[in-house]
Amino acid sequence: MNLLNHEVILGLFRDYYLLFVMCLFLGAFVMTYYLIPKVLWVSREKNLMAEVVGRSAHCTETPSFGGVAFYITLIMVLALIQSLRLNYVGSHLIGAITILFMVGLKDDLVISTARVKLFGQIAAACFLVFSPEMHLSNLHGFWGFYEIPEILGLFLTTFLIIALINAYNLIDGIDGLAALVGIVICTTYAAIFFISEKPYFVLISVSLGGILSAFLRFNYSRGQRKIFMGDSGSLIVGLVLAFLSIKLLVMTPSLPMMRNGFSPANRLLFLACILFIPVFDTLRVILLRLMKGDSPFSADKEHAHHILLDLGLSHKKAGIFLAFLNILVISIFWYFSSMLSNVWLTFLVAAMYGGIFLLFYILKKKSILSLEIREAKDLRTKNEYESSHVAQKTEDRSPETEEESSQETEYRSPETEGERSHVIMHNGLGQGIKVGRPKNIQGSKFKGQKKMKG
Repeated sequence: MNLLNHEVILGLFRDYYLLFVMCLFLGAFVMTYYLIPKVLWVSREKNLMAEVVGRSAHCTETPSFGGVAFYITLIMVLALIQSLRLNYVGSHLIGAITILFMVGLKDDLVISTARVKLFGQIAAACFLVFSPEMHLSNLHGFWGFYEIPEILGLFLTTFLIIALINAYNLIDGIDGLAALVGIVICTTYAAIFFISEKPYFVLISVSLGGILSAFLRFNYSRGQRKIFMGDSGSLIVGLVLAFLSIKLLVMTPSLPMMRNGFSPANRLLFLACILFIPVFDTLRVILLRLMKGDSPFSADKEHAHHILLDLGLSHKKAGIFLAFLNILVISIFWYFSSMLSNVWLTFLVAAMYGGIFLLFYILKKKSILSLEIREAKDLRTKNEYESSHVAQKTEDRSPETEEESSQETEYRSPETEGERSHVIMHNGLGQGIKVGRPKNIQGSKFKGQKKMKG
């Protein structure tokens, strides 16, 4: 049996669908787990490390080329899936991934400008938006809108792809956060496409989930095995998530999904909940920067994960908290989607965004107070340590040291003790002779010489 034969692979897929999906997940996991140590070795041999800067959440130089393992695994998986001939959009996806991988890899090696990144993202988006599978032409009744002009659909699709790529890139600030949120999103998409009977997109979702699951093991490591996904990783993961998001918007209404209470008119709202953490965090920091009068693209430490770190949470706890928050928002929307109309669901989503914005506003105030208390405590501890150290040195002075100090005071030279009018000098017999302090040493020598001559 030739496993590379199209008919054989397709037969296995149809006969053992769930088993095929599980094997693909495990295959992506194992391949990524195998490749990352190779990438780590090359990075350390060539000293390709992410430097520690002012905004860095890490304190040691760490390789940031996890995206290399992501790219190789994704291309291999897509090549296998394409052999099933379930869909031809995968060829366009491979082209888009390759462009963004090169842009991200260049930024990981030598910092790229924002213009170069944007140009690469637009080029990658064009591979998808002009694909027949990805045309957005109908909103299915969202706020009463149905058919939309083709040019508007192209603009909205391009905007969503670029926005989601950058939103996902922005949350890659602490260990595990981007991977955990990506796993939550991939799992949700896999469930939706499975119910909607879209096997091609199920396979892509579980493959990306397997890649991110393997990466977590190394991203959480504290030793020589630690690695970041880097821009080469976050950009291509963001692109694949954007690809799956656009597919959710453009696919024809699914009867199984509608039987579960999921109306096609609510797709945009559901998308806002699935992508809650990347979208919420991006909107929040942009709004705060504009309120301060700063550029929306300026770097700062206003992200949600920075607030949680300032409150004393570890990277792992902060990432789990935000991933759980994403799951909570998705669950609330899914529960009420069969009960509320499109308008009321809009208010529900707006209320969740507003409520969590208020939550992080309160947490930010608390984190500032916590930092001030921590700094004051550190300063007090430092002062107490210095005081006790000085007192200990004073107590530990030996009698010999004190005796030497008194002798130095008794036999201090006239040049260094200006307030003394005389000094004690010793002759050869050890008898002390008091002599007056000379006012001028050179003058005294001159007078002594003159007297001897007389």
